[in-house]
Amino acid sequence: MNDPIKKTRHFLKKLGPGFITGASDDDPSGILTYLQTGVVWGTRALWTVLITLPLMCAIQEMCGRIGYVTRKGLIKILKENYSRPILYFIALISAAVIILNIGVDLLAIGISLENISSINRLYWIPIMAAFILVFIIFFSFKKFTRIMKWLALSLFFYVIVVFYLKVDWSAALQSTFIPSFKWSKEIPLLLAAILGTTISPYLFYWQTSEEMEIKKSQHTIKGATSGELATLREDTFSGMFLSNFIMWFIILGASQLGGLYGITEITSFEQASLVLKPLLGAWASLIFNLGIIGTGLLAIPVLASSVGYILAETFNWKEGISKKFWQAKSFYFSIIGATLLGILTVLININAIQLLIYAALFYAIITPLLIYFIMRIANDKKIMGNKTNSKLSNIFGWLAFVIITGAVLSYFFTLI
Repeated sequence: MNDPIKKTRHFLKKLGPGFITGASDDDPSGILTYLQTGVVWGTRALWTVLITLPLMCAIQEMCGRIGYVTRKGLIKILKENYSRPILYFIALISAAVIILNIGVDLLAIGISLENISSINRLYWIPIMAAFILVFIIFFSFKKFTRIMKWLALSLFFYVIVVFYLKVDWSAALQSTFIPSFKWSKEIPLLLAAILGTTISPYLFYWQTSEEMEIKKSQHTIKGATSGELATLREDTFSGMFLSNFIMWFIILGASQLGGLYGITEITSFEQASLVLKPLLGAWASLIFNLGIIGTGLLAIPVLASSVGYILAETFNWKEGISKKFWQAKSFYFSIIGATLLGILTVLININAIQLLIYAALFYAIITPLLIYFIMRIANDKKIMGNKTNSKLSNIFGWLAFVIITGAVLSYFFTLI
C-alpha cells in the first residue's frame, strides 16, 4: 500500500453515499453561487465555511443514520408517523424545487457545451438529459458509485488555481476564523443561497435512501452496530469536508477577480471562467466549461433519483437505483419525468447566473421545514430505538434550523 495511487483507490473504495452526497453538493448551482459570493463579498465570506461544515455534517449524519437504522426513506417515515397533508406538502415542495435544480444544472451544462462547440444550448440540453437518463437506468449501482467518486476529483482544479494567485494567506485565514461584515443588499441573498446550496433537501432524501439500500442489501434485521454507524459518520464527514473544502477555495479564488480584472459581479460563464485563467491561461474557459459539465453530470443523477425516491415512497412504488428498470418501473419513470420537467424550467427568460443562484435560495426557503421533521424523527425512540440523536447532534441540528431560518428572513426583509 505504499503506492499513492493504490492508497487513493483503497480510500475511495471505502467511501459511499456520504462522500457522493458531499461531492454532488458542489454542482453548477453551488459553484456559481460560491463564485458570485467571492466576487461580491470577497474574503469576508470565508467564515461561512465554519458554519456550513458542522451543520452539514450533523444533518447529513442524521439522514444517513435514519436510513440505515430504519431501512426506510424520509418520505416513508413521514407517511407512517405524520398526517397525509404534511406528507403531500413536503413531497410536493421538495420535488418542485429539486426539479428546478435539475433544470438549472442542465442549463449550465448546455451553456458550457455551447461555449465549447458553438452549437446552441437548446440542442445540447435534451441530448445531455437523454445521456444522463441512460446512465441512471442502465448502469449498475456499483458502476454508478464508482464513476461518481472519480468525477468528484475534477473539483480540485479550483484548489490548485488558488496557489497560482497572489493570495494574502494571513488575511484569508483571519477572515475564515474571525467573521467580519461589509453590508450590502446582495449579502442576505448570497448568505441564504450558500446555506441553501450546501444544506440542500435533495441531499437529505438521497443519503437517507442510499443508506437504506445499503442496509437492505446486507439482508440483516433493522438496527445498526456502533461500528457500522462509526463508518457511516466517517463517510459522511469525508463528503461534507470535501464539499466545504472546495467551497472555501472557490470563494477565495473568486475574491481575487475584482483586483485582477475589475469584476464586481459575475453575469456570464465567460467571466466566471476567469478564476482559472492565472493557472490555465487561454485554456481557462475550456477547462471551466468542462468542469461545469462534469459537476452537472455528477449532481443530476442524484437530484433526479431524489425525486424518484420521494414519489416512490409517497405512492408505495418499488424503488432503488440498485434495481433494474423492469423491477422498479414507476421509480424510473419518476426520474425520467423529473428530468423532462427540469428541461422545461430552462425556457424561463432569466439570466442563467441569476437562475442558478436563485435555485440555491429556493432550497434555503424550504430547508428549515425539513430539518424540523428530521430532528423529530432522529429523536423519536419509537422510530430510532436507541440510536437517537446525541446532545451534540441536537445542538447542531437546531442551530441549522435557526441560522437558515434567520438568513431567509433577512433576505425577505431586504425586499420590503
